[in-house]
This record gives sequence, structure tokens and C-alpha cells, in this order.
Amino acid sequence: MQNRSSKVVGRRALLKGTALLAVAATARAQGQAPPETTPAPETRLIDVPLGPSVTITVERRGDIVLVGLNRPFIQNRLDPPTRTRLAETFYQYEHDPSLRALVLFGHGENFSRGIDVDASQAGIIAGQRAASTAPTIDVLGNGQPRRSKPVVVVVHGDTWNLGHEIYLAGDVRVAAANTRFGQDENTHGRFPGGGATVRFVREAGWGNAMRYMLTGDHWTADESYRVGITQQIAPTPAAALEAGIAIARKIAACAPLSIKATLASAHQYVDPVEADALSKLGAQYSALYRTEDFIEGRRAEAEGRPPQYKGKL
Repeated sequence: MQNRSSKVVGRRALLKGTALLAVAATARAQGQAPPETTPAPETRLIDVPLGPSVTITVERRGDIVLVGLNRPFIQNRLDPPTRTRLAETFYQYEHDPSLRALVLFGHGENFSRGIDVDASQAGIIAGQRAASTAPTIDVLGNGQPRRSKPVVVVVHGDTWNLGHEIYLAGDVRVAAANTRFGQDENTHGRFPGGGATVRFVREAGWGNAMRYMLTGDHWTADESYRVGITQQIAPTPAAALEAGIAIARKIAACAPLSIKATLASAHQYVDPVEADALSKLGAQYSALYRTEDFIEGRRAEAEGRPPQYKGKL
């Protein structure tokens, strides 16, 4: 898709074809006063307004915060700087005692089509991650440190690959009825390296997860609800965001120490089984980017033809 002008990428294009702009306009009007406790400046999560150069927006609403992916000109694909900024935002949320729940969503027509391969390829092949001068927490939760506070993920439109894996890493998940899920890396000579091979199997069961990961077929919001990935479906993107905010407010109304204890207890059950598999994803993902099949997948995509894979390193 062509880069849009600043005016288009600005507020009017925030969520083209949806009513999410109206939701954003009521931000402070619906908020509650934050608790008196003020975190240290280095960890306080400050509002980041929408703008053409802002890839991650931050909007405080009392004791919850809305965090938005904002690269609509490239379907909210995540490049290394955007992933780093998101990880910094998650760290700030984790260490801001005035915030009790986070809602993650996407600006524009889609939640996210996943990784920005062109911007990320060199670093992945080299096994490198984007550097950050600030502390971070990975949105995928595949390494340390991990967050102890709840995240509600709200999706709409295309929610593919890394976008779907971010969805799976959320604690509560809401999808608009127009959501199109995909985990089609195997059709491109890659594999689901952000945790779907672990979390998709856990959430949906072996057969349901393999049905889509091994074929690359996409699926609907209704199907995601059937297999247990999605907790609530809303008729429109605007309604989905409102539903996610409503859930976050209910969570925020509970005792924060109890919420943390609940998450910690649940992780004590799932983490020992998953930790080893998650720790190996980076090396497995990087290795595939160096294969002839990966190169053929990229070439075929650029040339608009079906790839001819040979299974060669």
C-alpha cells in the first residue's frame, strides 16, 4: 500500500472504515482520576498522541491505559524500532502503580499483518534484537523479565502471524467480527517464531492449531471463538474496543495484588512446560531465514508467482 500523506495518516485516517475515531475522542471524558501514588518519572507512562511519526500511541484513562499500534500505511507490520517502543511501553506500564490494566489495539484497517520482514530480515539472520537504551518487557512474554499485570488485546481486520502471536500472548482477547486471523509463515519459508507453536497449541488444541499453521489457511473470528482463542466477539471494531475497555475497567476495579497473585499462580502452571520451547524460538526462526526456501519465498512473493520450495538449507 502506498504511503499516505500526513493528513491521511493523521486523525481522520486513524481507523478508516470504522468508528474507533469516535471512541478515541472520548478518552478523558470517560476516565477516572488516577490513584494518588505517583510513580517515578522514569517509569511513568505518559500519553503519546496520534501523529504520522508515532508508531505506538499511549492514552491513559484513569487506572487503565490504551496502547495502539500505528503503522497503518504498512498494515501495522512491526519493524524493530516499533517492537522496541512497544516493549518499552510494556515495561513502563508494569512499573507504573497508577495503572492496573492495559488494552492493546491497532489503528487503521487492521490490527497487524505481523512482522515487517524487509525491515527485520538482517537482524533476524544475524540473531540480533533491536537495541534499547531503556528497560523493556517483550510483548510476547517469551523471555525475562515478564509482566505481572493484565493485558487485554483487541483485534480487527487482518491479524496475521506476529499479530496473531501478540493476540495469543494477551490475558483476555476480544475480536471484531471482521477479524481475519492467519498464521501462514510456512507458506513463505518461515515458521511461527513468536510463540504460536506453543500458545496456539495450548489454547486451541493440537489438531486445531496444526490445521492452520501447517496449511497457512486463514480463519474467522467465529472460528477463533470456536477453538477457544477468543473470549468475546463484537459486531464492529468500535464495539470490540469498547468491550475490551469494559473488561479492563472490571479488572482494574479488583484488588491489584489479588490480580497479580492470580496471574502468577496461573503462570506457575503453564510456564514450566512452555519455557524451554519458547527459549529456542529465536534460534529456530533465525535459521530458517538463511535457507534457500526462505529466499525463494521472498522472490516468489516479489514476482507474484507461487513459490517452488525444495527443502534445501
